[in-house]
This record gives sequence, structure tokens and C-alpha cells, in this order.
Amino acid sequence: KGPGVCRSGRKDMALRCAASLAAGRQPRCPRLPRPAREGTVRWSSAAKASAVKINEKASREKILTLESMNPQVKAVEYAVRGPIVLKAGEIEKELRKGIKKPFTEVIKANIGDAHAMGQRPITFLRQVVALCTYPNLLDSPSFPEDAKNRARRILQGCGGNSLGSYSASQGINCIREDVASYIERRDGGVPADPDNIYLTTGASDGIATILKILVSGGGKSRTGVMIPIPQYPLYSAAISELDAIQVNYYLDEENCWALDVNELRRSLNEAKAYCNPKVLCIINPGNPTGQVQSRKCIEDVIHFAWEEKLFLLADEVYQDNVYSEGCQFHSFKKILYEMGPEYYNNVELASFHSTSKGYMGECGYRGGYMEVINLHPEIKGQLVKLLSVRLCPPVSGQAAMDIVVNPPVPGEESYSQFIKEKESVLNNLAIKAKLTEDMFNKVPGIHCNPLQGAMYAFPQIFIPSKAIEEAKAHKMAPDMFYCMKLLEETGICVVPGSGFGQREGSYHFRMTILPPVEKLKILLEKVKDFHIKFLEKYA
Repeated sequence: KGPGVCRSGRKDMALRCAASLAAGRQPRCPRLPRPAREGTVRWSSAAKASAVKINEKASREKILTLESMNPQVKAVEYAVRGPIVLKAGEIEKELRKGIKKPFTEVIKANIGDAHAMGQRPITFLRQVVALCTYPNLLDSPSFPEDAKNRARRILQGCGGNSLGSYSASQGINCIREDVASYIERRDGGVPADPDNIYLTTGASDGIATILKILVSGGGKSRTGVMIPIPQYPLYSAAISELDAIQVNYYLDEENCWALDVNELRRSLNEAKAYCNPKVLCIINPGNPTGQVQSRKCIEDVIHFAWEEKLFLLADEVYQDNVYSEGCQFHSFKKILYEMGPEYYNNVELASFHSTSKGYMGECGYRGGYMEVINLHPEIKGQLVKLLSVRLCPPVSGQAAMDIVVNPPVPGEESYSQFIKEKESVLNNLAIKAKLTEDMFNKVPGIHCNPLQGAMYAFPQIFIPSKAIEEAKAHKMAPDMFYCMKLLEETGICVVPGSGFGQREGSYHFRMTILPPVEKLKILLEKVKDFHIKFLEKYA
């Protein structure tokens, strides 16, 4: 009869009719006879417009909007999977649709995903995880006995002898024992307690968990977290999410990204004016910078943390990735122990490792661990409680972590193949690290420090003032503008240095060295050609 009025006299029927009309369906009204057979009821355009209007009024506003959402989540940024990667995904879709580009594929050099870049899995690790996943294979002659023995031991630690069961929140006990044994071997006999080991969903989960339990206070007493600049964006993202205070200290690019304690002291003293700095994060080997810290540097950092009463976080996921001659990985735990009981019994330290990097590259399993020492006994209980909220890390990832810390040893059936595969991966990465450094340093306007470790280059790039002005006009950071142009013209996806942090007025990008050697050469040549044209265009 009209908007909001039904012949039946029922308001609810008016709304139901309106909803049916808006959806293009015939309404069912008690005052209208049902047609003898299905047909189409013709409605005037005015009646349809009225129905749509009523339906719009019937819908309510969304509860969750950008204005009402958690502001800390909105503040989170993660450059490694940020706007440049979304743009790369759009370009890939266009290529699949046959839209012509100056290139035939997108090369995603933005992230350290080894297997996605063609690295082959370590056979022994996959064999053990396969046996754990499908125990019927334990009867197969296709699998070596040393792999079967490890699989049986892991399964015995699982509820119902199944990888599909929950584990203890801290992780499977026998795997934590293997992690402790690995740490003792790595550190030349420095004792490790399985009770201080926590298996995690990759190293990222452990880092975020420890930060969560450390952050407290309000105003000037809010927890400050000291992080290196450049940094891995996990840290800034976690700090934003927790509404903690980010305290930057700058690595020395002129000195191969060295860490200087005088810079730590400057950063700490300035931060005390607006927060309570109580956490110091170290990434060694560095991401994105690739430096490997010397023993002396680590000693200085530990002394600084002891003196200033700072909780140390040592991100050591690239501990197997050391390439430069004269460089060696030293764990913070080992150096702390060797500095004597005054340090070893007092400095609180959480150190992290993962299946995702090293020679394994098993990112998808999300396996990792953290070792936390000198934790207050009551806080230990709080940490386990916090971990129990997420029940347990993926049990398949725990199994993969076990093989990283408990690989084949000389005399075992799988040792020769394992060591051959491991050395092949690491030697290949060393070749690519040197190749990348050398080729970048031949390009005018690009400077790259030696890639001592990890799996990335972080070259400094010169961006002309005209390009900086054009970037501002597009409301982009200059290095984001550069990287977007690189992607659109060559198909190469790298991450702008502004996503990691850098000194004012300097510009960089991070690029992984994981592609196969021949593909890496092509990639580097494309970057070189693009950069020269970019300089010419904006000179």
C-alpha cells in the first residue's frame, strides 16, 4: 500500500516484503493469494524504490570500524608484507590475465622464504617429519633407521603417540631436552637446563611473548624497548601492538653496521626523559644489515645491560648464516657465562632460534625455541600461564625443530647426505652474498656493505632531489617511490629501507640473496639497469 504499510496491518510483514523485493524475490503476504504456479509478480519502480529504502533503514551500522577498532592494532606496520607486496600481488594477477608488462614474472626478493626461492629441503628433516606424520611409514624400508629412531622418540613424547595431539604448553619434553643438549654443544659445554627452554611458533612468537610480559607502566614509567635501527619490523610492530615505547639506537653504517655502546648510552639517556627503558634487543647476525658481532662487542653490550639493569633479548635465528672470513657467531649465552658469575647469575637473557632460516629454510613449519635464563621464579609461572593461553606451538613444527638441534652425527646412516646438503646450502649462500656485494658496488649511486651473515643485502641508494619531490607529490617516502618504480618496471619486489628504519636523509632497500645464482645475476643486472635509468631520468 505504501512505504512501511502492509495490507495485513503488520509492520514486520512490511519489512519482510521490503527485504524480499530488494533481493529480487516475490514476497509472501497473508493478504495476497499464492499463485497457482510459479511466476513473476510485476512491481512498479516506485514500489521497488520504497522497498530498498526500507531495507536500508533496517540495516544497522557496523560495530567494528576504523574509528572503533583497537588503536594499537591500527598503529602496527609490517613493511616486509606491506604495500609494495600487495602491489606485487596485483601485478601477478594482471600477468596471469595476459596483460602485457616489460617483464614476464614478479621476483619476490622481499622476504627470506628459502623454499619459495627454490632451495631444496634437507632430506633428513623431511624424512623424520614424514615418519612422525604418518607412522605407518616406520615399517617402510625406504627410510633410514636413524630417521626412524628419532621419529619414534618424538612420537613417544606425544599424547597417544600422535603428532595430532596437543603438547605441553612449554613444548614436548624430549625435544626441549634435545634443544638443551644442542645449546651445550654449540657453546662448548656451557650448561643448559631444559626447564629454561620454551618451544615456540617460530622465533617471532617467542619474541612477542617475552615483550608482552615485560611491558608495563604508564606515562613516563611506560616500558621502553631499545631496538637497532635498521631493525626487523617484527619489533616495531610488537611494540606498537603492546603500546610500549620504541627507543631507537642506530647501527654504524660507516663501520659495517657495527653496534657502538656509546650510541646505546646516548639512546638510553635520552629515552629516560619520556619512558622507562628496560629491554635491549639485539639481532645477531643482523637483519636487514647482515653484520656479525664480534666477541668484544657482545661483551660490551652485556656489560652495558648489567650496568643499566636491562633485560636482554638476543635474536639469533641466523646463527648458521655466517659467510665472511674472520667472522664467527658467538652466542650471548656463551659470552655471558664466560664473563663470570657476577654477570651470568644476574643478567636476564632470552635468546631465540628458528627452523625458518639457517640452512633449513623451513618457514612454513613455524618451529622455534627460546631459552630464558635468570628469570624470577614467580615470573616463570606467569610465562607458562601466558603460553598456555595459546595451548601449544604446532607439534609438527616442534618435530622439525628437533631435527635442527638433533641432526645426524658421524657414524649414522644419514650423516654423509645430511652434511653434504647442509654445506651445499651454506656455501651457495656465501657465494651469493659476495656476488651481491660486488655487483651492487659497481653501480654508480649504490653502496653495499659486506654481507657478513644472514640472507639479505641492505644497500644505500642515492635518490636525486627531483625524485624526492615527485615522491612527496605522491605522498610516498622517497625509497618507497623508488621501490615501487623498480617493481612496476622490472617486476622485482624489494622492501624500502624506511620500513626498517634508517638515518634521516639516507635511503636503502632490503633484498634477499636467496634466488638461485643465475636468477640472482639477472636480478642484480636488472636493478643496475633500472638504477642508472632512474638517475638519468631524475638528474
